[in-house]
Amino acid sequence: MSQAPETRGGPVVTPVRVVIALCLVAPFVAMLWVGSYAKTDPQFIGIPFFYWYQMLWVLISTLLTMVAYKLWQRDQRGRAASKGGAAQ
Repeated sequence: MSQAPETRGGPVVTPVRVVIALCLVAPFVAMLWVGSYAKTDPQFIGIPFFYWYQMLWVLISTLLTMVAYKLWQRDQRGRAASKGGAAQ
């Protein structure tokens, strides 16, 4: 039987990568679960909940993507440093 290939630079699934995945998946789950926000109340400055909730997720998605990107950069720098290579 063949053995699993060795991973260079540490394990593939790490806690940081799980957090990155959650940051990127959360907006999709929130938007695909339409039943959770398919209502008109509460209104915000006259805008029904259905609309302002989605617009709020645009901002939240931006922040989560920025967090995921920064975590990814830190993870890659750490892997490069652990291999003895120069971090980019």
